[in-house]
Amino acid sequence: MKMKKNSIQRSNNHKLDLVILAGGKGSRIKQYLKGLPKPMSRFNNKYFIEYIIQKYSKYNFNKIYILTGYRSNNIFINFHKKVYNFIEIECLREKKLLGTAGALYKLKKKKVKDFILVNGDTIFDINLNDLIKSTKKNTLGSIALIKNISNKKNKKLNNLKIYKKNLSYEKYGELMNGGIYYFKENIFDYIKNKNSSLESEILPNLINKKIISGKEFNGFFFDIGTPKNFQKADKILFKNFYKPAVFLDRDGVINFDKGYVHKKRDFKFRPGVLKGLKLLCQNNYYIFIITNQAGIGKKIFTLKNFIDLHLFIKEKLQNKNIFIDDVSFSPFHPDAKIKKYKKNSLTRKPGNLMIEKIKKQWHINLSKSFMIGDQISDQICAKKSSLYFEFAKKNFYLQSKSIIKKINNYF
Repeated sequence: MKMKKNSIQRSNNHKLDLVILAGGKGSRIKQYLKGLPKPMSRFNNKYFIEYIIQKYSKYNFNKIYILTGYRSNNIFINFHKKVYNFIEIECLREKKLLGTAGALYKLKKKKVKDFILVNGDTIFDINLNDLIKSTKKNTLGSIALIKNISNKKNKKLNNLKIYKKNLSYEKYGELMNGGIYYFKENIFDYIKNKNSSLESEILPNLINKKIISGKEFNGFFFDIGTPKNFQKADKILFKNFYKPAVFLDRDGVINFDKGYVHKKRDFKFRPGVLKGLKLLCQNNYYIFIITNQAGIGKKIFTLKNFIDLHLFIKEKLQNKNIFIDDVSFSPFHPDAKIKKYKKNSLTRKPGNLMIEKIKKQWHINLSKSFMIGDQISDQICAKKSSLYFEFAKKNFYLQSKSIIKKINNYF
């Protein structure tokens, strides 16, 4: 498939990586951390870093790297080698804390190319595709910026101004660093194996040389790094992540069901699906695919075939600014040929464990959520989880629009 220029995947078909800085001690909120690193603080029974991972794993990244330092074992135990939305996480440990710039040096050994970098103690809801597109041709990347309401004057990239994508310091600049960056591979020319700060040393230098771009965003922004914010984080995070969800069967709903679809050439979207998925994104819905995939257990196709197809779907949708938040699948079947999959499982529809697992992991407004399927087993599954259900109709867009209107009028 031909890639669009400046999408999250580079034109030379090398996918970007996501890098999360999670090595700081959190000295300002030490009294609340109980000896844990900041990203491992729990809010609403959920690690803060998991909010970040869920927010960005909907993009088609090659890998997620978590750069750890202080009390890193807790992060390793919970996230190293875990997979979110088909993306594997790899944790890297600093034996000696090297600051936000020095920590990036480890990425050189992993042969990381272009990447998105985010702070492990902030959430900034932006479209990463737009950040990448904001990068000027002869620059090393772009910084996501937000209005600096308090006009703070410190060394962490405040008092900034953008003019025609050119980033500069101004005495009364109204913008500040939002903690999300897109970097091209050449950024490593400025990264050394020593203690240094990205915000206070590297980036100010690049801004003054006019070799870093910037773009202003106005999405939800929250930093847990102050006592005041930390104490109200439960309420604020829940409010901003609590939204309705749509649960979609795959074959026969999203694509034409040709029987055990597992090849790219056989995957064809049904009428209105792309427009309908876009509508759901615009109406702030989580989008989850829940699908029985007994073909894996029956050896009709492999797990790798399944994953490769979904990475292809993820990439194709992302280029249209459509994002699937997660995919849950069940390879189990009583007649499976692979022993570990040969059993009755409540994950397999009409069982509803796939939905129940998602409900535990995400903040979902169930009263406004719904499911679309094409089988009686989908209907039974939805009923068990108390979801409004409809069988797939001819045009997915018109059906989704109708359901959203119906639900909004009812509640």
